[in-house]
Amino acid sequence: MSKGGSIVRATDKIGLKQLFDDDSSTYTYLLWDKDSKDCILVDPVDIQVDRDIAEVKDLGLNLVYGVNTHAHADHITGTHLLKQKVEGVKSVISEASKAQADIKINPGDRIMFGSRYIEARATPGHTEGCVSYVADDKSFVLTGDALLIQGCGRTDFQGGSAETLYESVHQQLFSLPDSTIVYPAHDYKSRTESSIQNEKENNPRLGVTKTKDEFIEIMANLNLSYPKKIDVAVPANMRCGVPDVE
Repeated sequence: MSKGGSIVRATDKIGLKQLFDDDSSTYTYLLWDKDSKDCILVDPVDIQVDRDIAEVKDLGLNLVYGVNTHAHADHITGTHLLKQKVEGVKSVISEASKAQADIKINPGDRIMFGSRYIEARATPGHTEGCVSYVADDKSFVLTGDALLIQGCGRTDFQGGSAETLYESVHQQLFSLPDSTIVYPAHDYKSRTESSIQNEKENNPRLGVTKTKDEFIEIMANLNLSYPKKIDVAVPANMRCGVPDVE
């Protein structure tokens, strides 16, 4: 019986490419193991699936999972289409989201691709089922809508809670190393990344100078408009991106 092993050196980084959907201002992340070429897509968008598949092919990668940080309200996930177009791909979402997927994950679970992984941390508050994904070496975190660059996701629908979001960010994200790069699911000002230190010091809603009560008051007075795609996107995303057949 053959045995094998591998060494992941501290200088070896997960391959990462950030892709953007202009319509929903959504970032999709292509992550891969540079040795095995196994890869995953995090927060794919339905209308960008052909682009994503082309990126996978151009880089000579093997797509194994389509992963979501939560059931989005502003676009339909591309996981259903990915499964139709790429043999063997499985969809992944948190158990707490109550959404359909091939694999349901819980806090502390690791999504492996090759010898690399991202680890799920529960960061509810924007929705009940939000998770963030921390790189195996803690060099970056995919924060979904929980923590945005100089902001955060809204908390007024899908079981959202400002109090819960504050606790999620401060306990689960601000506990990461200051150098950890923050990659959000959205940005509306052409920014691509931040850091835990920058958000702790400068986030106007969630920075360390803001108390929980101040954050709750801020979120209660945003007066945001109703998301234009929520009535279509959320039901579809609860079905893993399967469109309504009725």
